[in-house]
Amino acid sequence: MAIPELETRPFRLPVPATTGLDRAFVRAAGHATRDLPAAVHDALVDFADEPGPAGALLLRGMPVGTVPATPPRPAAPSGKDQESEFALLTVARRLGEPIGYAQEHGGDLVQNIVPARDDDGRQLSTSSSVTLEWHTETAFHPHKPRYLLLLCLRGDPNARTMLCSMANVLPRLDDATIAVLRERRFRTRPDASFLDDGRRGELGPPMAVIAGTDDDPTFTFDEDLMVGTDPEAAAALAQLTRAVHEAATAVVLEAGDLLVVDNHRVVHGRSPFNARFDGSDRWLQRAFVVAELDSSATERDGRIVTTRF
Repeated sequence: MAIPELETRPFRLPVPATTGLDRAFVRAAGHATRDLPAAVHDALVDFADEPGPAGALLLRGMPVGTVPATPPRPAAPSGKDQESEFALLTVARRLGEPIGYAQEHGGDLVQNIVPARDDDGRQLSTSSSVTLEWHTETAFHPHKPRYLLLLCLRGDPNARTMLCSMANVLPRLDDATIAVLRERRFRTRPDASFLDDGRRGELGPPMAVIAGTDDDPTFTFDEDLMVGTDPEAAAALAQLTRAVHEAATAVVLEAGDLLVVDNHRVVHGRSPFNARFDGSDRWLQRAFVVAELDSSATERDGRIVTTRF
């Protein structure tokens, strides 16, 4: 199923003259939602109200500012301006509340997703030579994001961002399998990036894969880290995995593309690509958005979720 797209006309946002993404910067991004082009603003309102069967929206032509050489790792200094960060957080504020996770890129509200030599071949967003397997973003987390935002600063024609919505998967599953997937018979390990010292995380509490109503189902899935707790559940998970592969779609992100993903209804992945590590590699910026902050209040410092695993 094709992802709805909106081609925007060139526009600029009033980036505040501050250094770093502090509280004032995030507040200014909230104020700047009124400066979004009407078509962009309305598309985000409509998407939040009704994400549609694709569960994703692609905004093309977003402002990214001057893009220097791709940094060799996410936290490396790049010398870039903050235009892309402000655009990303403005969209985030229109959809909800941007958050970070203490163990993920140090809690940054905007994370640079670039190939890193040390991560190549691993199931991490900073890998490049392997397929990033299908997953709900932080499927294991009690405070997982509602929306995942990916803004492309520099693309790679061989890197396909893969998406699959629950609406596309359900018709490929039989009733018995769906019934099993709705039961709390599945467990998920934490992502490696959330663990210290390279240890392997423990399986989390039992959970259902499919939730929500029959008319508006949601799902949580991780091809690499989720297991069924019994043979019947494992078989249902295997059938779901096959259905996701069969129903998938993909998009190649280009500079200025902002992909908005409903993380409750869509799983995503990424094809392998050849990183050169010479400053010309693919560069995305990522933000996580929750509907509200109160539910994580006891496990959050400001906008940084501190849950330990």
